[in-house]
Amino acid sequence: MGRMRRQQNGIVAVVVAIALLALLVMAGLAIDTGHLVLNKSRLQSTMDASALAAAKVLDQTHSETQATAAARSVFDLNAAQHAELRDKMSGADITVQYSSTLNPFAPGTSPAEYVRVISPSFSMWTSFTQLLGFMEMTTGASAVAGPSAPIPRPCDLFPIAVCGDPAHLDAYPWGFAPYPDPASTVTGLKLASGAAGTTFGPGNFQLIRLGGSGGADVRRNMAGGAACAGDMVEVDPQPGNVIGPVAQGLNTRFGQYQGPFGGERSDYPSDWFTSPSPGTPFDVDAATQAITFNGVPVTGNVDEISGAYTYADYLADIDSVVPGNEPAGVPQRRVVTIPIVDCRNTVPGTSATLPVAGFACFFILQPMRQSGSEGWIFGQFIEECPATGAPGPVPGFGPYKIVLHNDPDSPDS
Repeated sequence: MGRMRRQQNGIVAVVVAIALLALLVMAGLAIDTGHLVLNKSRLQSTMDASALAAAKVLDQTHSETQATAAARSVFDLNAAQHAELRDKMSGADITVQYSSTLNPFAPGTSPAEYVRVISPSFSMWTSFTQLLGFMEMTTGASAVAGPSAPIPRPCDLFPIAVCGDPAHLDAYPWGFAPYPDPASTVTGLKLASGAAGTTFGPGNFQLIRLGGSGGADVRRNMAGGAACAGDMVEVDPQPGNVIGPVAQGLNTRFGQYQGPFGGERSDYPSDWFTSPSPGTPFDVDAATQAITFNGVPVTGNVDEISGAYTYADYLADIDSVVPGNEPAGVPQRRVVTIPIVDCRNTVPGTSATLPVAGFACFFILQPMRQSGSEGWIFGQFIEECPATGAPGPVPGFGPYKIVLHNDPDSPDS
């Protein structure tokens, strides 16, 4: 009997030892897996920051040398916060690649727009999993950064495109100072027939085709905005001035119904607030094409004109509306979404398509005055845009963003 008890005690000891070993291995797996995930997260965050830094410097300088230096420097700055990562590698260890396209990411292609940073394998200690022969664990990371993708399906577009101003790209989105910046000024959104210096080419007056090119299409789009334009990356200029349809369509937004729209007020309601801004119409100097007010060139925003109905006034009026007591019409009809195009490489005398740099919102200041073949549309660029965001697909031109992208060639991103 005693001998049997001693044998049972021995078996229990073995079972307990095995159970303890299993518990140690399980605990080790939990500890080491957590350790791996933590370091993977730290490494990925460091790589993300490095890629963003490199892409931003590349966008500003177009220098791969400077961008690579930025990536390595930012890696070291971030790794310094994590002793284990700092002791294992430095910015000098990472690989930095450049590509003109995102997918496929083709290292060495030009012009470089996207940056990929790749870390070497990061080895780290293990604990009780060494009992299973795992003496170390490794992880890696990669990150890709570059300009944001084209805006998908811009909607409610105004059938006009405006060339960005290359002279002020470093200071403002597309070169336009947003209201109420003191540098914000009145913009001519549509040229008159006698306007000189149009960058769209002779016979084009900033109109664009949206779903059709006839006068009825232009009138309808001016009145209501095209529904959606697909994944718009370029616009097709609309030849001709079509002053009548433009004025008839646009002015419905101010409660003025002429021509075919005389009986369609319910389909094309006015804005809630239709006061011209300012009450006296703007004009354009025939010789200089400068926008004038009472014969004086306009160099600032509408706020500087005494008695003008400003965009700030307009927003205040909308905010003051009591629910259930709304004015006739629809709010924000005077805020329109307009494609901003890159005209820097336009060939004079052609009607070639123009690349879209982004989409901006303008506050329409006044109804359009038609005088023979003369007619202008005036607006002011604003920051708030209720229809579409700002990022655009033309690197170096619009207010696109430098963002992180999934690495198409690696799960480590």
